[in-house]
Amino acid sequence: MEYRPLGRTGVSVSQLCLGAMMFGAFGNSDHDESVQIIHKALDAGINFIDTADGYSAGESEEILGKALAGGRRENTVLAVKFGVPFGDDDPNHRGASRRWITEAVEGSLRRLQTDWIDLYQVGVPDAATDIDETLAALSDLVTAGKIRSFGTSKLPASEIVEARWTAERRGHGLIRSEQSPYNMLTRAAEYDLLPTCRRYGMGVMAYSPLAGGWLTGKYRKGHEISGPGSPARQRRFPALYDAALPANAAKLDAADALGALADEAGLTLVQLAVAFVVRHPAVTSAIIGPRTMDHLAGYLAADGVDLPAEVLDRIDAIVPPAATINVADNMWSLGTPALSAANRRR
Repeated sequence: MEYRPLGRTGVSVSQLCLGAMMFGAFGNSDHDESVQIIHKALDAGINFIDTADGYSAGESEEILGKALAGGRRENTVLAVKFGVPFGDDDPNHRGASRRWITEAVEGSLRRLQTDWIDLYQVGVPDAATDIDETLAALSDLVTAGKIRSFGTSKLPASEIVEARWTAERRGHGLIRSEQSPYNMLTRAAEYDLLPTCRRYGMGVMAYSPLAGGWLTGKYRKGHEISGPGSPARQRRFPALYDAALPANAAKLDAADALGALADEAGLTLVQLAVAFVVRHPAVTSAIIGPRTMDHLAGYLAADGVDLPAEVLDRIDAIVPPAATINVADNMWSLGTPALSAANRRR
């Protein structure tokens, strides 16, 4: 397993980060099996795990707490996101206010059975809270020893720059990482976000390297598209794999071409997809999200795969640099709501 610096934190993390979204009711509700998957990942050399308090309303964190007990926590770099609505209708149980940050971190520490979080991340941009308040609250948690550093997720490049300037003027800690969608079908991050993070020495955790399942290899022309294996995800995203939708038809065309390229290169499409993500010089780790032990094995097979220039060129011919097949996959609805049709035109 290759280890890379997490920005300028001085911490080294594995190029594969174990994403814990699928542990719990949203994915695998069997706690014992989920713990076994986590242990297998750690034994394979992964030392970086990402979760969120909103994953299955805290159940993911509880599973991780069980898995890291007995001495495994000390050698694990633990990243946690906060900010999405947390399982109830309280309007203050979300966002990036000081009020919620100081409450949310205590809940995560308790569920994770740990005294500190290595990387605490604003899970979604919060336009209702002044960035100065968010940075101040997070900096105070660093001083208190409850977190070691902090980062963001889905934050546009312009707001990363704004946060940097605010921190320097106000004497707050710096944002050390960004977590954004990035894969062979979703490449908008290459235009501005990844260069900005690299310029500022920030770590980048690329999530959805398999494009929500489109790059697993099972979505090929001539094969029935069944959608995600998790019943919870099927209910939450009923149209995500509807081949009749124009955006999905275009993704199927690209995924099929990429699958053919993987076949020619002697790789699985999962190997090609993960190797593509970690190949970018701005990316620290690709977040892998297995629901089963077989899923984990498929991801681990990508470790050590290095794509030659000619393969990268052929990927570019299928999906050009900085292009995204379905613009919705950029998650701009969360990070850049100004790009929504209503905000653009009215």
